[in-house]
Amino acid sequence: MLERHEIECFLALAEELHFGRTAERLRLSQARVSQTIRKLERRIGAPLFERTSRRVSLTPLGAQLHAELEPIVRRLEVAVQRAVAAARGVDGVLRVGFLGSGAGRLTQPILDTFRARHPGCEIRMQETHFADPLGPLRDGEVDVLITRLPVDEPDLTVGPVVLSEPRVLAVPAGHPFARRRSVTLEDLARVTVFGVTGPAPRYWWDFHVPRRTPSGRPIPRGQSVATFQELLALIATGQGASPLAASVQRYYARPDIAFIPITDAPHTQVALVWRTAAATARIHAFAQAAADAVHANGGPARY
Repeated sequence: MLERHEIECFLALAEELHFGRTAERLRLSQARVSQTIRKLERRIGAPLFERTSRRVSLTPLGAQLHAELEPIVRRLEVAVQRAVAAARGVDGVLRVGFLGSGAGRLTQPILDTFRARHPGCEIRMQETHFADPLGPLRDGEVDVLITRLPVDEPDLTVGPVVLSEPRVLAVPAGHPFARRRSVTLEDLARVTVFGVTGPAPRYWWDFHVPRRTPSGRPIPRGQSVATFQELLALIATGQGASPLAASVQRYYARPDIAFIPITDAPHTQVALVWRTAAATARIHAFAQAAADAVHANGGPARY
């Protein structure tokens, strides 16, 4: 019989195909990884990996073992996770709030991962709005949020980051900036941006729609808006411009708005957030599923 640590080491190396990354992933030394793989190969009776100074690859026998072993191990993990979920009370309803496009292309993998592990838990999705991005969480309308950072609140926990993306400036299609390939934060002094109605934290809105350029020039603010569709409508009718996440161009493209990359704006990130005092096994299970889905898909989604 293969030992558990041998199986874990083999599967990790088969996925990473790199001894250094495998060691980091398993929190072992490279020497320990090499020793474990050599011991496993002696037990099998043939090489499982081809090693050169430049690359690591599976031998045909190694590929066969991986194809047969990996789904068995995954089924065992799911079975254990379901048993733990039942013991901890994960079954029931989890209410998930999401701002805009949520976690983008990773939204479905996150939900699929959680549902596969916890089929007895129903997920109910609810849209939130930037005028009050944290309100539904604090009011108990949702259990966990998929929302834009920064969130710096003493009563809230920020979980795994699931999305990181650059920003664009949304301007009317006929605006002079619409003919440019890019703009900088200094260019924002030449447009009118918007305020926000409602109790959104000031630091949160100021990050997404800054009040000043990096050199200190004021960025004019016009009327305040309450919803994203209202923001787009005002931009389209020439009443202002706004920095936005780059993914907006994919999910909310329209012919009367141009989206121009902002070359020096810090990336905007999306993460899970929940009330620290109200954390439950369901929330922790969802956060773990999100972290695992992000890892399985190469890290936080990027645009």
